[in-house]
Amino acid sequence: MDQAPLRSFLEIPYDKLEEMNLEVKETRVKRVPAGKLQEQRMKYLADEKRIKAVTVCFTDLEGRLHMLDYDKKFLLKSHDNLTFDGSSIRGFSQQKESDLRLTVDWSAFYWLPADVFGPGKVLVFGEVLERDGAPYLADMRSRLKRFTDALYEKQGIECHAANEIEGFLFQGRNAERRYYETGKFDFISTGGYYHSLPGDPLRRFIDTAAEVQRSMGFGNEKDHPEVAPSQFEMNYMYTQALIAADQVQLYKLVCRQVADRMDMTASFLPKPVTGVNGNGMHTNLSVAKNGKNLFYDKNGQDGLSALGWKFIDRLLNNANDICLVLNCSVNSYRRLDPHFEAPNQIKASAIDRGSMVRITLGNEKTARTEIRSIAPDANPYMAIHTLLATGLEGPEAPSSDADKRSRTRFLPDNIHDAIRLFKSSEFAMKLLGEEVHGKYAELKLASAERCPKALGSQIKSAEIQFHHEVTNQFLWNLF
Repeated sequence: MDQAPLRSFLEIPYDKLEEMNLEVKETRVKRVPAGKLQEQRMKYLADEKRIKAVTVCFTDLEGRLHMLDYDKKFLLKSHDNLTFDGSSIRGFSQQKESDLRLTVDWSAFYWLPADVFGPGKVLVFGEVLERDGAPYLADMRSRLKRFTDALYEKQGIECHAANEIEGFLFQGRNAERRYYETGKFDFISTGGYYHSLPGDPLRRFIDTAAEVQRSMGFGNEKDHPEVAPSQFEMNYMYTQALIAADQVQLYKLVCRQVADRMDMTASFLPKPVTGVNGNGMHTNLSVAKNGKNLFYDKNGQDGLSALGWKFIDRLLNNANDICLVLNCSVNSYRRLDPHFEAPNQIKASAIDRGSMVRITLGNEKTARTEIRSIAPDANPYMAIHTLLATGLEGPEAPSSDADKRSRTRFLPDNIHDAIRLFKSSEFAMKLLGEEVHGKYAELKLASAERCPKALGSQIKSAEIQFHHEVTNQFLWNLF
């Protein structure tokens, strides 16, 4: 006699997942009121009996994604009183002030593929609050949200972003955390740019990860192996800045999860292997008002408007001040190597890929600035907030430095110089606030001091094992 299954958890086909997640994304784009979305989502959770848990995500100051699974019934009863121990999160509260609150951003709601994340789960992003319910200063997602909301409410300006995130695929699970034992990474493929046969391990990984992203509403455009061996990139369409930053975190989560299930490791270290190209996270930005791209001018230099060029000039003027935000690890300064198309020159160009900023070939819809110096291990909320705030509101170069755009200057080539420039920057302190500015510099220095000061040509174990996205907590505590 056949028995009915003991459990019946939610499993949604991929085509239906994509449809549902795109509908939710559209409510974010249209700025449907938060109260209405909360009511809809909570009713859905209450009515859908096949959901067992809700994964609530938040990001620490350095950019590492944290996930808490809440029983559905508990979350519905206690969504306005979620707490966690902030002293356990690097860069968050001290032990004496450890309790922090979480509130759910019901607009950032995702259905998950059951074959990758397990059946019966949905995911939602959260915002970190102080004990009294005020926004927590070190929660950069909340900071980006408030900044972009204020621009829209006061000036009708909408900020758009799209990130091109490169990664490496290595053999074996936990290859990064085991690097201190093995001293090497093993490539899955050595084929190179665009070259990977259908069905080989790299292509199977890319196909699977892209399929998951598509089901989660990314709006995929193209995917392919990248220049370096075992390197990949999956591109998706531009969207509102906060959604784009959320998608950076989801992109990396999806890739890591898919790779793990295939007994491999997806790595977003900026330069895990010397002698080949590193990983970047080219970030494309534009601003619009009433549906019009404010960066476009068909008669402007390189098709860019005066506002677009002012945006770029401010980024170049403050490039050294914000370099630590965009290149936040010891390892990221290996990537700023001119031998591998490194974007280490503080200049803008339509053709020179060594430039920090590239002006892409675009039209009224696609005109944008591409910031190429940013690494994939950057906190996406902090990075996008910093780039937008700098480009739109940052200090301009004095008139005596009018030729700064054309002169070739270089970004720091090591994290110690970047920390020094960041700590001494009045603009960076004003941008992040004194407390967050100090905390961030302190965290970066703590990691840097665990690594040899001179990078040299050989990857050092410490720059991997003490990296903020990799950290082996046991080894960190033994230091």
